[in-house]
Amino acid sequence: MEYLILGIALLVVIAVGGTVALLRSRSSAPTIEAPPQPPQVTEPSGAGEEHEGGAVATAPPPVEARPAPEIEVPPPSAGRLQRLRARLARSQGTLGQGLLNLLSRDTLTDDDWDEIEEILITADVGVVPSRLIVDELRTQVKVQGKRSPDEVKAMLREQLLAQIGTDLPRGLKVDRHGNHPAVLMVVGVNGTGKTTTTGKLARVLVGDGKHVVLGAADTFRAAAAEQLATWGERVGAVTVRGPEGSDPASVAFEAVKEGIAEQADTVIVDTAGRLHTKVGLMDELGKVKRVIEKQATVDEVLLVLDATTGQNGLTQARVFAEVVNITGIALTKLDGTAKGGIVIAVQRELGVPVKLVGLGEGPDDLAPFDPEAFVDAILG
Repeated sequence: MEYLILGIALLVVIAVGGTVALLRSRSSAPTIEAPPQPPQVTEPSGAGEEHEGGAVATAPPPVEARPAPEIEVPPPSAGRLQRLRARLARSQGTLGQGLLNLLSRDTLTDDDWDEIEEILITADVGVVPSRLIVDELRTQVKVQGKRSPDEVKAMLREQLLAQIGTDLPRGLKVDRHGNHPAVLMVVGVNGTGKTTTTGKLARVLVGDGKHVVLGAADTFRAAAAEQLATWGERVGAVTVRGPEGSDPASVAFEAVKEGIAEQADTVIVDTAGRLHTKVGLMDELGKVKRVIEKQATVDEVLLVLDATTGQNGLTQARVFAEVVNITGIALTKLDGTAKGGIVIAVQRELGVPVKLVGLGEGPDDLAPFDPEAFVDAILG
């Protein structure tokens, strides 16, 4: 009799444990959030029909449909930086005007050249690039002698473009290849505008006619997934997300899987903002990339940097470059107190190009980086 009681108790424990495990697995599975559709409203049928016994059944009142959010049509990427040049000119004009005023002098002393170098360094260009620019300018000034304002501007423009680089590959790999979408990972520390940049990038691509799927793999901030889903809704992009605290790699995997099923052109995966001092979190970022590559190649790894942090941002950049193969940089907040020279410094530090720049808080204030438009805005 004792053995029978023990056997029944054991069966009960196993059954309860299996039910709990099933519930846990369901709660942690990533979910796919398509842009909301208006609920289907059916006309009530048989209102006031008489049933057996003379009772009259009254149909419930119809449910008022909640209108779906209007899908926005973002502008294409072409010409965006040209349209935002005025903001660059306002924020970076001091750099250009200061250099032009000094270089326009009939004679330049050693103190003048030191001041030119100081202006460049203060603008976050970096010590080595600043000295290279000054050395080239000194040589040209000696050869040309007296210079007109237009000649001064052309000379400075040439040197800035030489340091920024006009031949670097700045295009994003966002086109579907084979049977797989292009996959972009967006990485960076908290506070750089990473999730916002991901949402704005989705708008850029949708404006160019791409079919985009978003992966909300920043599962440690509840607001991040919600924020990204809102960006997706506005342009009609599907967002794959998981419960708060779930495995980021799992969400990224499911986002790519959904992108393949949807025959999307591009999947953009927003990762958690990593504190570069926490080795474990950085290792996890490498894991997300490896898990994605079980289904498709990672075509781009974009590092989002806050341009206002200046040289401090380069420390973050170096650490991220050691963990994942960064292919491009998105510089945010370049319209504020940022120093435009950071474009030169970060490219020189990482050996990868700046591909995107954020020039405001509006939804369409992210633009592909155009070196010539950037320098022209600085010089006015």
